[in-house]
Amino acid sequence: MKDFRLFDISDFVMDEDFIRWVNEKKKADNDFWDNWLSQYPGKYMVVAEARRILESIGTEQKVISEVEKQHEIKRLMQTIRENLQEPERKAPVVPVSKKWWYVAAASLFLIASTFTYWFVKQDKKPEKESAYAAITSSRHLVESINTSGKAITLRLPDQSTVELAANSRIAYANNFDSTDTRDVYLSGEGFFKVTKNPARPFRVFANEIVTKVLGTSFIVRSFDKDSVIQVTVRTGKVSVYSQGSANDKEINSNQLGGIILTPNQELVYEKLNQKFQKALLENPVVILPDATNPVNMLYEDVSLEKVFTQLSKTYGINIVYDNELLKKCTVTADLRNETFYRKLELICKAVGARYEIIDGQVVVQSSGCD
Repeated sequence: MKDFRLFDISDFVMDEDFIRWVNEKKKADNDFWDNWLSQYPGKYMVVAEARRILESIGTEQKVISEVEKQHEIKRLMQTIRENLQEPERKAPVVPVSKKWWYVAAASLFLIASTFTYWFVKQDKKPEKESAYAAITSSRHLVESINTSGKAITLRLPDQSTVELAANSRIAYANNFDSTDTRDVYLSGEGFFKVTKNPARPFRVFANEIVTKVLGTSFIVRSFDKDSVIQVTVRTGKVSVYSQGSANDKEINSNQLGGIILTPNQELVYEKLNQKFQKALLENPVVILPDATNPVNMLYEDVSLEKVFTQLSKTYGINIVYDNELLKKCTVTADLRNETFYRKLELICKAVGARYEIIDGQVVVQSSGCD
């Protein structure tokens, strides 16, 4: 029996049962895949992309033997290599019968994102369907679309809220289907304030990435037209996974794994290169103002350790330094009206140190204080 959990996009594209579901849309197949996807939501984007490939090809299913399949893949790969080696030559027309279109699509998907130019008829140029659209069209979901031209606030079944930006949309199962996770599908930008529930992780599926939290506030920006996807954390912790690398067990658990983000950190995912980059925000905001101290951040001969501890708690940003080396350093400064980075500059100047931002945290380097 097939274990679809182990399938990647090329496996789905070449599977006869999957092809029949996409092309024929029979009720029995719809029920099966709807139920399977509700059990393994981590596969939503993989299934959606495979469906989009088959719908772009738009041809009927053909039975192909394994020997024929491997022979055709080898022939196509050789043709592509020759064209890559001789870019100045006009690409030859490769006669491909309809029964090879599934094989061709799967093969070319593994080596280039431009496979459709080889196998889709010249007079047929279907508009690319987003992964979000493919998912929402294949499941019975509650959908909200913001066409108002300004942000709107929506309340979700668990009392979490999302501030949905203009030209954005979200979808989710009615009452989250009473499953072990709270899943939302986003196309566009949303600022989420999630009701804390460690037993039921809250997950946002946004094209190539999944953001998982237990209870926090964060922003996800994932418009189809953009070349990057951004996740920004306001409070708490979130974990981010790429659709291709996350496994179902990890992404379904109530533990935070993947790439961990904390307040004032931002993760940028480059779609083309499939790479993550973690950084601090350009203008970090205060998350824990010290209301009990009327002279907050007004220092006079205060130990550097105390200054850094307060700064770190106020902004939720980790500051790494050699405490033993800098234990004799003290700070005298008025930092009450300064930005986060200006505060850092003044502190480092006072103790003869310098700082840099590495992997979303502050790293301070110094030779010490006499």
